[in-house]
Amino acid sequence: MVTDTISKDESVSGWINGFIGVLLFSGSMPATKLAVMEMSPIFVTIARAAIAGVLALSVLLIYKEKRPEKKQIFPLVLVSIGCVIGFPLLSALALQYLTSAHSIVFLGMLPLATAVFGVFRGGERPHPIFWLFSIIGSLLVVGYAFSQGILASPVGDILMLLAVILCGMGYAEGAKLSKTLGGWQVISWALVLALPIMVPLFFIYFPDHIETVSFKGWFGMAYISLFSMFIGFIFWYKGLAQGGIATVGQLQLLQPFFGLGLAAYFLHEQVSMGMLGVTIGVILCVAGTKKFAK
Repeated sequence: MVTDTISKDESVSGWINGFIGVLLFSGSMPATKLAVMEMSPIFVTIARAAIAGVLALSVLLIYKEKRPEKKQIFPLVLVSIGCVIGFPLLSALALQYLTSAHSIVFLGMLPLATAVFGVFRGGERPHPIFWLFSIIGSLLVVGYAFSQGILASPVGDILMLLAVILCGMGYAEGAKLSKTLGGWQVISWALVLALPIMVPLFFIYFPDHIETVSFKGWFGMAYISLFSMFIGFIFWYKGLAQGGIATVGQLQLLQPFFGLGLAAYFLHEQVSMGMLGVTIGVILCVAGTKKFAK
């Protein structure tokens, strides 16, 4: 009876931590938009990784965490490529061409990308219906892009698609690795691995006219550096470890709704019925892929 109680408590804690993580991630695109409006996307990517990396290194040293094993290094490199470098850089570049509300539609594919990488890395054989939902969801996003005039911003759409693919890989690898390495340790070591590259680049790409950056620009940078790049992952990976990857991972379905709301409120961007409709359609498809993933 005691074991069952603890198991239920851990499940509830997992959902709570996962929800907090998704809520923090939901502000990533609007905050990134604020930052890239006044600073280059390359510097924004480097700065957020460098700041979060220094914070992660400090936490690892304070808690005297042991170094990852050799077999854990490659998965950590994939997490770093996907979540520390790939998604932040490609999404920041995309936001030069797209509104944050438009980019958030692509985040509706993030759970799908995570599930696909989870399937391939986990060696599972999903039901054929899984792939049906996968194709329908992808067609919804591509169809929306064309309906909005993809020729007006093809670069932005392609960059966001690539960003989602890399992020899905990072999420899947991190979720798998968190079972042995620990939740917050995964993102911390992934950030530390990128630190030797990011710190020198930080000074190389440091803006000449940094004094012209407004409070909004610095707020966006601070948010994505602290919450999107580090603190959000602590709650996210902890939630996955406590409540299970398959179940808590479904909370990602809420991210597009939160993100669209934040974009409309803080950036005063228009959220059309088409955006909402496509987002809902993609979410339904991702829910179907989750059901038939195993």
